[in-house]
Amino acid sequence: MKYVAYHRTSTKDQHLDRGIAELTKYCKTHNIQLYKSKVYTDQRTGKDFDRPRYIMLKEEILESGDVLIVTELDRLGRNKEATLKELRFFKDNGIRVMVLELPTTLIDLSAMENSMARMMLETINNMMIELYASMAQVEIEKREKRQREGIEQKKARGEWDDYGRPRIMSLDEFSTHYRLVQQGKKKPFELMRELGMTKPTFYRYKNQIEKGC
Repeated sequence: MKYVAYHRTSTKDQHLDRGIAELTKYCKTHNIQLYKSKVYTDQRTGKDFDRPRYIMLKEEILESGDVLIVTELDRLGRNKEATLKELRFFKDNGIRVMVLELPTTLIDLSAMENSMARMMLETINNMMIELYASMAQVEIEKREKRQREGIEQKKARGEWDDYGRPRIMSLDEFSTHYRLVQQGKKKPFELMRELGMTKPTFYRYKNQIEKGC
């Protein structure tokens, strides 16, 4: 059995340190030895699960009998249906998920002999997870609404052309990563997956770099 810790923030502007510290402290307090003695992280949106390290955990590391630990449910995902689908996947594959903000998920129900108590805790778990997943989705929908309204206001003021669509990273940052492709150390599709870029976005950056823009 392996204990695997995962933490996510939505952007590179948000620091991972707090979540990493919280997971590390919990595991130290409860004598839990984390797999590879580290916390796996992504700095990607919680709207979907197309994140390089999360995919690696799900496809290459986590196995039946293992435990996945996250600080909060929305660090796993912020889309209710997608998050519940992922949780069903873990349950169906014998992988337990511990969420530090939900105390009932920290109890190993499989070790309980009292079947009635186990059933009640499972029901409470499911209700709390459904509630927290709903709250996470509401928050992301509110943020998207504010963003849409902000864009519309800028367009109405004639300011949108001055701002345009923001880059997901600077050309300098992309150039640093892309150098590995130029040196033959990585394939383009590997870098796309690692950076969480779509193919059109990747090649737009690539063309700008190669043109010296």
